[in-house]
Amino acid sequence: MDTNSTSRKSFLASIVATGLALAGCGTKKDPFALAAGEHAKPSGEKVKLLSVDGEIIEVDAAFLRPVPDSHAISNKAERLGIPGKKFVMVIDLARCKNLKFCEKACNHAHGMHTDLNWLKVYPMEEAEHTAPYWQPTMCMHCDEPPCVKVCPVDATFKRQDGLVLVDSDRCIGCRFCMAACPYATRVFNWEKPDTITTEQTCQPYSCETSVPQKVGTVGKCDFCPDMARKDELPHCVSACPNGVYFFGDINEDSVTNGAETFRFSDLIKDKAGYRLMDDLGTKPSVYYLPPVARNFPFEKGLENEKT
Repeated sequence: MDTNSTSRKSFLASIVATGLALAGCGTKKDPFALAAGEHAKPSGEKVKLLSVDGEIIEVDAAFLRPVPDSHAISNKAERLGIPGKKFVMVIDLARCKNLKFCEKACNHAHGMHTDLNWLKVYPMEEAEHTAPYWQPTMCMHCDEPPCVKVCPVDATFKRQDGLVLVDSDRCIGCRFCMAACPYATRVFNWEKPDTITTEQTCQPYSCETSVPQKVGTVGKCDFCPDMARKDELPHCVSACPNGVYFFGDINEDSVTNGAETFRFSDLIKDKAGYRLMDDLGTKPSVYYLPPVARNFPFEKGLENEKT
């Protein structure tokens, strides 16, 4: 037996095993992941692996850990969008109680810094003697987006499914898009996110998930296209207990909040839906239903209350 060859294989095996055991990035809630400070104990079950040098080595199964999921969608496909779709959102102002579950769900899903929000709920009042109401506001995903026109590096782009996204791999942080947006819905990542999870840190960057956030770049609501690819609703829609948000496809003429589904055209017509600053010609993809026959009175300080 070649002693040097055996010794070399043992050395390679120990390196691979140590690297796998110490890797901080695992798959979603890996049930076999070690707790902090815990050391794996050899199980006696051997698994054959191919080393970086092309040699077949054996590693104890106890030291194996899954690698992070790689992103299956190419950047080209992300920038193109989902074929045949034209996404739209409808917000029913009569249902909003300012619980801000939507904000929290959005922030958690995108690993936001605690000082930043892509979705903001504002107290609104048309005139001195009119009734106040709550208005959720996010990126309008305009059909004529001024932010796209001013971006010098094509970091902000519009897809065929109507979504306007930011590619942080291209963003140089010039903030021209922030100045161009009439809705003031974009934010700048001045600092490293302080709420990001280990899983989010380890996953490869995708402009469909907008995770992980990058310092020195611009971020904004993305309508959660990664969820749309799975035929699931954006996080703000599914998190709202009062059904404020409806999301859907104009091509299918359908929007839903998960519990209720309506024809988009009928809903906008029957309830006098409108778009913010429609006279600017940006053609937003977010529609509002007026705050008439409201479900809740206007009250402040309810963001920590339950329904």
